[in-house]
Amino acid sequence: MSDIAKLQIGNELYEFPIIQGAENELAIDLKTLRASTNGVITIDPGFKNTGSCKSDITFLDGEKGILRYRGYPIEELAEKANFLEVAYTLIFGNLPTAEQLQKFDKDIKENAVVDEEIKKILEAFPKNAHPMGVLSSLTSALTAFNPSSVNVDSEEEMYNAIVKIMGKFPVLVAWTMRKKQGLPLNYGSSKLGYVENVLQMMFEKPNEEYTINPIVKDALDKLLILHADHEQNCSTSTVRIVGSSHAGLFASISAGISALWGPLHGGANQAVLEMLEAIRKDGGDTKKYMAKAKDKSDSFRLMGFGHRVYKNFDPRAKIIKVAADQVLTDLGVEDPILDIAKELEQEALLDQYFVDRKLYPNVDFYSGIIYRAMGIPIEMFTVMFALGRLPGWIAQWREMRLNREPIGRPRQIYTGQNLRSFNHLDKR
Repeated sequence: MSDIAKLQIGNELYEFPIIQGAENELAIDLKTLRASTNGVITIDPGFKNTGSCKSDITFLDGEKGILRYRGYPIEELAEKANFLEVAYTLIFGNLPTAEQLQKFDKDIKENAVVDEEIKKILEAFPKNAHPMGVLSSLTSALTAFNPSSVNVDSEEEMYNAIVKIMGKFPVLVAWTMRKKQGLPLNYGSSKLGYVENVLQMMFEKPNEEYTINPIVKDALDKLLILHADHEQNCSTSTVRIVGSSHAGLFASISAGISALWGPLHGGANQAVLEMLEAIRKDGGDTKKYMAKAKDKSDSFRLMGFGHRVYKNFDPRAKIIKVAADQVLTDLGVEDPILDIAKELEQEALLDQYFVDRKLYPNVDFYSGIIYRAMGIPIEMFTVMFALGRLPGWIAQWREMRLNREPIGRPRQIYTGQNLRSFNHLDKR
């Protein structure tokens, strides 16, 4: 195959190099297009066909259902690693040694305290404020308490910024939920692991000792791993483009949280539970809603099935389905919402319409079920997604800064008014 792409515009022929990725992906390098063609650009709404960067972090093949972090299959990471190991791997490129992991854990715990002034900012939010808005604001506020910019040429400064946000972010997540529930704000314990601390900070009550359920802990560990990175999605691209202006790590991640908030992105697992609740209120007839989903004239959309990237199956869903079954069995939760979810799952897996179109339950479907069973409020689901995605955002921001990527500046095709004269107010 030629390593040159040819583009003809009118009578002029232009040539552009073709780049090949590590997994044989091909891309036409158009960075000289505008200069060499006297202003011609491409237009690609949603950037579905546009590569914004070269990256060593995550490989995703939606056609084959493949997801790898730094070359490691997601299946192996979810089975054999814990979230902190995966976070280190995403950020720094390789699985940590025992010594590196121990230091990473220790340094994160040393940074797992936030300035007390943050509590005043949290108190200013009304109880009905959405947790994602609160989390984004608190993350951005960290910048005020850590005002010095990070020298990206200093490994020490970069590392310190990373362990700071890794340590403080779970505290903000827990406080966001506890504020909404009227519970006192607390901290974790240096004796507990990263995920165990998340559970304790979220669920511990002041009048009783919190006991960590190992099955719940394992399920949350897997969920965070499965959400840790997903290539150049909306929130990750936001982190990179904000960071390309040399905005700091905390500000860039705050922007990523806001992007993740949208129902077409991180809010999908919340949308699943809201759909299940609507079905319950309408009598709980799952067959009726399966029929509505297949009816092209019906506006109803079955949330949590299929994926815009994975055209075959979502490899993360296959992993987390097992964890969901274990959690539901172990906790013995009696919940009509979860009963409806299980019925929809079984019907979709057997229904020829869904099988032919490969509309299998995705990771959002199962993560919502697990969070519901754990007792996490629906509005906190996307916050938990953000907690899992944190190391991916850090890795992407770090890579973008170390690669000296230029500031993001997309072009446009102007479709507005041509030149016209200004009319004074009395003549309009």
